Amino acid sequence: MSLSAWFVYIVEAENGHFYTGITTDLARRLTEHQTKQGGARFFHTSAAKQIVYQEPHPDRSSASKREAAIKKLSRKAKITLIDNQ
Repeated sequence: MSLSAWFVYIVEAENGHFYTGITTDLARRLTEHQTKQGGARFFHTSAAKQIVYQEPHPDRSSASKREAAIKKLSRKAKITLIDNQ
């Protein structure tokens, strides 16, 4: 187990919208979103394109709290976060 067992991530959809989530495996989670096998319903209207932001966290609790904080951000603030990583 790595020091950073959890990640908060933002995926950009084909339509330009952002989806924020948490996972222990970024590559697997993106594949799930892209193939709709265990991916979020969010991507049923527009396919997942790519992970545009990732942030490591030591545990699920801190990742979940950060995910909630990011979800509350405006689109402009999310773009700033992505650009400044």
